[in-house]
Amino acid sequence: MFDFGFDDHEDLTDSGRLQELVESYEQSAGDAYLDSDMLEDIATFYFEHGRFDSALGAIDRILKTHPFSSDAWVRRGVLLNNLARHEEALHAYGRALELNPTDAETLINQAITFDTLDRPEEAVAAYEKALEIDGRNEDALFNFGVTLERRQRLPEAIVAFEQCVEVEREHPEAWYELGFCYDRLGENSRSVECYDRHIDIDPYSQDAWYNRGIVLNRMGSHGEAVKSYDMALAINEEFASAHYNRGNALANLGELQPAVNSYLRVIDIEGGDAATFYNVALAFEELGQLESAMTYFKRAVDVDDKYAEAWYGLGCCEDALGRSVDALTHFMRAIELNPRVPDFWYARADCEYNLGRVEEAIVSYQMLVRLDGGNREALLDYAETLFQAGRYQDALEAYRRVLKLEPDCAGAYVQQAKTLLAMGRTDDSLRSLKLAILIDPAQRAQVSAACPDLMRDNKIRRQLGL
Repeated sequence: MFDFGFDDHEDLTDSGRLQELVESYEQSAGDAYLDSDMLEDIATFYFEHGRFDSALGAIDRILKTHPFSSDAWVRRGVLLNNLARHEEALHAYGRALELNPTDAETLINQAITFDTLDRPEEAVAAYEKALEIDGRNEDALFNFGVTLERRQRLPEAIVAFEQCVEVEREHPEAWYELGFCYDRLGENSRSVECYDRHIDIDPYSQDAWYNRGIVLNRMGSHGEAVKSYDMALAINEEFASAHYNRGNALANLGELQPAVNSYLRVIDIEGGDAATFYNVALAFEELGQLESAMTYFKRAVDVDDKYAEAWYGLGCCEDALGRSVDALTHFMRAIELNPRVPDFWYARADCEYNLGRVEEAIVSYQMLVRLDGGNREALLDYAETLFQAGRYQDALEAYRRVLKLEPDCAGAYVQQAKTLLAMGRTDDSLRSLKLAILIDPAQRAQVSAACPDLMRDNKIRRQLGL
């Protein structure tokens, strides 16, 4: 908005004559008599050349002799806005509206200035007045939508933008904002449709291609998302965010080496940040290139020492390479930074168990199942560790928790039977084994390994169908 709005005058269509007029005006230091049409032309010349202070001087000359010119007050407001003198601009628009209260364009300019000053309620009121006067004013509808969008009033913003494109079907900015609003509301398909309409009008809109890619990736259309990012990058090869999100989409497709290449391109452009280094590391880890993965996990924590997930990633690589002590150090650092992540505790517990630190592992498993009591595998590992420590009653309670979560878990019945047998409860152990085999006959092979002492009794073997 903020259109200065002077019409060209037939007697000054010659740019040379206009230049002469401006030079004469400047040489006279503003004292020469000039009529309002000449002053308007001079002001327009200054405005078009970005000389807003000079343009303001010419407009003020007009207002000295024509103080009731609403057009001059509007143009004074436009110039003051360009000079970031917004409160004075509002005063000028107010004077214009006193003289011409039904001018929709003045109300729109006033509303935009209210918005600039973070006075949204007054901006909304001004837009509503403008639309009462001219309900099909596309500038009012579009800018009203922008104000509503900024205030997170997205459904109302959508209504304004939809009305705008009804008035002007080829309004690219309105289609773009509609795409953004629908995106924010999670209406992904409609968002893509609106971005497509914007792109039909403006096919070189890198931001629209980029945003479209984000929505498609969220929808699970990772291949289409990559194509959308490719179009953004064809327009601007240095678009780092597009490279980054292209890498994410490729990673979702399992195309890990191309994903790494995209992330590395981000690093080339921007120097890299912790999140980018982390994503490169994850891709290398998935590729099985653990030393390369560790290099980038380390770069992530060099940039951000509090990046808990990167410390965890380092630990996972160290663990996979058989370096359990180093792995445990990294897992403990991750937990120090974020003690509420179950995966961190799970990795720590497993690592402690593998190092023979059974009591420490039990403490870690306890924290794990406290955070994630619905994790069957975690409960099974916890129970097995308790069994290894000779804490049979606690182990039995853990197995019962597993079977409460999943009553048909045959493996849990086998492990429970082993614990019952260790407690001297042979009959209960036998019942648990029978249930395991009833649920899954394939468990017969596990029974012999879990309870070898029972299997020496032929009578028991027959009862179990072995």
